[in-house]
Amino acid sequence: MTARLEILDQVSDPAKPEAENDDRIGWNAGAAFVIDGATGLGDPVVAPPASDAAWLAEHARRFLEANLTPERDIGDVVRELCATAAEAFFRAAGGAALERYRYPNAAFQALRLTARGIETAGLADCTLILRDADGRLHRHRGTSAKRGNEQDSARRAIAQSGGFNAAGESFRETRTLDELRRKRARLNSDPDGMWTLGVVPAAGAHVRTETLAIRLPAVGMLGTDGFADLVDSYRACTAEGLIARAETDGLRALLEELRHIERVVDPDGVRFPRYKRSDDASAVLLRVV
Repeated sequence: MTARLEILDQVSDPAKPEAENDDRIGWNAGAAFVIDGATGLGDPVVAPPASDAAWLAEHARRFLEANLTPERDIGDVVRELCATAAEAFFRAAGGAALERYRYPNAAFQALRLTARGIETAGLADCTLILRDADGRLHRHRGTSAKRGNEQDSARRAIAQSGGFNAAGESFRETRTLDELRRKRARLNSDPDGMWTLGVVPAAGAHVRTETLAIRLPAVGMLGTDGFADLVDSYRACTAEGLIARAETDGLRALLEELRHIERVVDPDGVRFPRYKRSDDASAVLLRVV
């Protein structure tokens, strides 16, 4: 029997009600995905109203919905996505020399049905959590990097800046911003480093892909790191509990709990160190039968 993908629920929320959402979610008949655009660290290149991160995330959403089909190689899809993004981005730059930290970047994680089976693929730190018919939990990301390093850096940033500014951020402090720009400039350059969706087509060769040996039906959630913080940073529930609660309460209820932690329980980032009071948060709940 051919597997079938069902979308059960979805949510995508900006970090602040008045802010632009740099996340995107999407799906087609045989695939679903989440995209997390990285916050810009310099002047934008693409014309407003879109931030460069939101522009890239929207470009990627449209491209993946049209091209992430069962027969295509995921590396080829990502390579072409980045090539078309590069053409448009550098055209918008008008030939100006740009620092690499100003290049737009985005994480993504996808699940799709192929002739080989159920495949998950990604770059950077979006997440797939999947519970199979045997009750086993599977978790996949596009990177092996640990979140602890980022939390340590965020803790130093808060100490250096004296806390979040009026916009709910700590990364704009000079030393922190310089450090983040140096890290951003190294993306998509080191074969053993971090690779992302963006304007470097070679990222297609670094997509982390796995064919899943699971028994159906399976229920899963694709989420950006801002949503997965419920498990990874705030410890509000386990990964297994997140799937169970998403099924019973819905993703919107989980999002409201996430925002309550960030805005009421720990609005200053002392208990849970982070660069921003809140991050864009997006998730798709799905079933494969």
